Amino acid sequence: MPLWVQMVYAVSRALGVFAACLIVLAVLVVCQMVFVRAVLGQSSIWQTEFSTFTILAATFLGAPYILLTRGHVGVDILPMMVAGNARRSLYFVGSAIALAFCALFFYASVAWWYEAWHTGQTTSSMWAARLWIAHLCVPVGLGVLCVQYATEIWLVVTRREEPYGMTPGVNL
Repeated sequence: MPLWVQMVYAVSRALGVFAACLIVLAVLVVCQMVFVRAVLGQSSIWQTEFSTFTILAATFLGAPYILLTRGHVGVDILPMMVAGNARRSLYFVGSAIALAFCALFFYASVAWWYEAWHTGQTTSSMWAARLWIAHLCVPVGLGVLCVQYATEIWLVVTRREEPYGMTPGVNL
């Protein structure tokens, strides 16, 4: 594999590990919130927003890793029914649509993040978390996801990998 592909894979893996850590952190914060409210009888201030933003970040930052490992939910019946050039064509059409979708939302999310950063928006709670921090995970995750998609497409175009990771010539 070329060095740039290895670098894209390394970034996707690192974001996957980071996303998993964020999920664990969100679980710990929710447990702490339950303890503070149920056992200590105190109110929670920041825990709900923090855990929500953490899960949001884990979702978007973990997306490139999910694509890398083919861990997403997919319906493989159609690709399994066709082989050869038909499978490749199906792969390219589906991947181009997915990449265009991700690129469109990446573009929109950059403006969304910038507005929150530029205007200094905060949440309406007593915690008043700065929204640009929470919003940043969306363009970062989608940007890396676009690069991961482009890398996957390039690998199939150059025949370094097979479409859908399937063995060539094997179909239903």
